[in-house]
Amino acid sequence: MIKLAVTIKMTQELASPIYQDALAIRKKVFVEEQGVDISLEIDGEKGPYHYVLYNDGVAAATGRASWENGGWHIQRVATRKQYRGLGFARQLLTKIETDARQAGAKFLTLGAQDTAQGFYTKLGYQVVGAGFIDAGIPHHRMDKKLEF
Repeated sequence: MIKLAVTIKMTQELASPIYQDALAIRKKVFVEEQGVDISLEIDGEKGPYHYVLYNDGVAAATGRASWENGGWHIQRVATRKQYRGLGFARQLLTKIETDARQAGAKFLTLGAQDTAQGFYTKLGYQVVGAGFIDAGIPHHRMDKKLEF
């Protein structure tokens, strides 16, 4: 049984244990499970806010966000397999959205894997434009306007 004791931490420091935890999750999910080339996965690391959701002290989910044209661009959202279906990605994205609002962002944007579109739609994101391939995986841009 998985104990649900959630904390979310954020860093911009690449030497931080939080960033290292984020990277470990991303390597497991994107590189090992989905076959994304490591050189495509590990890019643009300096600058974004790296978030990690910890469950009972264990790094369970991650995502990163950075400023883009007055909004926040969310990337690299991933949850370790054993923690999927527990609402951790939703909690993580809610925290990112809260921080984006507090920072004055006008919108959120992300490139969602097509298999995850339903998840993001439930969170208020809408598909924008034609699909595209990223790291060999079909994606669509999805945006969410932030109301104040």
